[in-house]
Amino acid sequence: MEPRNYRMVVSTTQDFVNTSAEVDRQLHHWLGEMKRYNTSALDEGRNEIAKGVTLDHDVTAGRHGSYSRWRLRETKDPAQGTWQSTLVVRSGNRNDNRRTWLQVDIEHQPAPGQRPIRANTPGIAKLLLDALPTQDGLADVGTVPKFIEPDDVEEVIEELCEPHRRLPVIVASVPYGQDAEAWTQKIVEPVFRHLSGLAVMYVLGPEAQQAFNSTLEYHPVFGGGIRTYRPGVDPAWQPDAQRHPVMSRTTIEANPHRAAGILASLPQRLALRHPLPQPLDTLPVQRTRPRPAADDSSLKELRGELRSAEALLEEAEQREEARDEEIRDFRQQLKQAEDRDFEQIVENDQLYGDLQDARNKIRFLQKQLEEAGLHALVHTSPPQPADRPVTFTEILDRMGEFPHLRFTGNAKKAKELDAQCIGNWVTVAWDALRALNDYAAASAAGTTGGDFRHWCDNLPDDCENPFPSGKVKMKESETVGNNTDWRRQRTFPVPKTVDHKGKLFMQAHLRIGGGNTVSPRLYFHDDGPGTGFVYVGYIGPHPDNTQT
Repeated sequence: MEPRNYRMVVSTTQDFVNTSAEVDRQLHHWLGEMKRYNTSALDEGRNEIAKGVTLDHDVTAGRHGSYSRWRLRETKDPAQGTWQSTLVVRSGNRNDNRRTWLQVDIEHQPAPGQRPIRANTPGIAKLLLDALPTQDGLADVGTVPKFIEPDDVEEVIEELCEPHRRLPVIVASVPYGQDAEAWTQKIVEPVFRHLSGLAVMYVLGPEAQQAFNSTLEYHPVFGGGIRTYRPGVDPAWQPDAQRHPVMSRTTIEANPHRAAGILASLPQRLALRHPLPQPLDTLPVQRTRPRPAADDSSLKELRGELRSAEALLEEAEQREEARDEEIRDFRQQLKQAEDRDFEQIVENDQLYGDLQDARNKIRFLQKQLEEAGLHALVHTSPPQPADRPVTFTEILDRMGEFPHLRFTGNAKKAKELDAQCIGNWVTVAWDALRALNDYAAASAAGTTGGDFRHWCDNLPDDCENPFPSGKVKMKESETVGNNTDWRRQRTFPVPKTVDHKGKLFMQAHLRIGGGNTVSPRLYFHDDGPGTGFVYVGYIGPHPDNTQT
């Protein structure tokens, strides 16, 4: 589910009093100068600062901590819903060295029948970040990316590995031969434009790139790519690299506007899911009530109070509806996570079963060899497998080794995986093609006995190229099939002898990798009974679905 609300949570070493004074100045500038509202008198309680615009303010000081909170509600057109902006300044406690916390939330509360609109970085967040020395863990949080020079590498690595970091650290690299400042201004800054308050932003200078990538051997970034380092980086553990997605230079340059939205999506989602720091999490719910009327209130004043009470009731209903929508989203995310876990469990069980079968066969054969007196063969190492490719580019160059397969897809998509490749993706893809080639030959001969998954589960005795059936999915979900855009993403070229349109919606696919936002897939179409070939229409990142 795509995140819709904006949330910024940062802290500063400035004390609460000075921070509150600066926040008050920036709030007046945002409301008065940027939004053109009347800020001549902003008292505690409810302030009507324009037609359809209210500002609620509450403040508390005491031995359990102090806070100031403002809530702006803008309903300029009831048919378009309400934009609600909340700003909190909160004193810290002894456990966080008396840091002062800042929180900014922006959300759209739609009119009945509408969907919420995604919130971008608000002006108040940028004003606060520019005016105050704000941090997340060990890192400074600002509105523009900073360059990583050779002397900064050690410090940035420490920030990446800092255990209490909340925000992702996003590092953009500069392609070889490009001027770093020109590249940053032309490419990086536009792509980073939605990240203020959501991430710590860096540009990896060319002089620092080798030292940075040498230290982060399994988590590098280079060639104009951008990497998002989520909290909890473990530089020494290769599988951890899958948690930290890479955006390639090709994706960025193809559509910078779309790239900016994609890049901000993960930080925005993390900001909403991450638990609030204890000082912010313990704030009471903000409640606004109509001001009490004097004893001699006229009928006109009473009617005004009634309208105020009705407005507050409507606000409460909007908030309740927004919370219900959030709960529905979280339930859907939980269901998707459970489905992914179940799919992984099924695959792991199948792989575990294959492993146990292989071990049993090995033990049986070893015993047979010993009984036959061939003791030397029992401990002889098997021959090394034939020369395997090490990149997806090499796989495409060697497709001619598979006489029963035809690759009709976008070679560029497959080659882009080399910049994001993790673990054994290339090996899995190569094994998949070898198995598909064997299957394609049998399909053309009419001896498969079923589809490719059935083939993997019932491998013929003379077949030397197994592939785990847990990685095979022969159909897409109805949700994917009924979504026009998602269906288009899975429609790939085929010869007109296969389909007169020259393209086909391919549902059968193989899971080449998982665990991160790339999760490559291989899509294919079996036309063995027709043209005698299996057509591989796609090797590349996971197409969009409900989980991407």
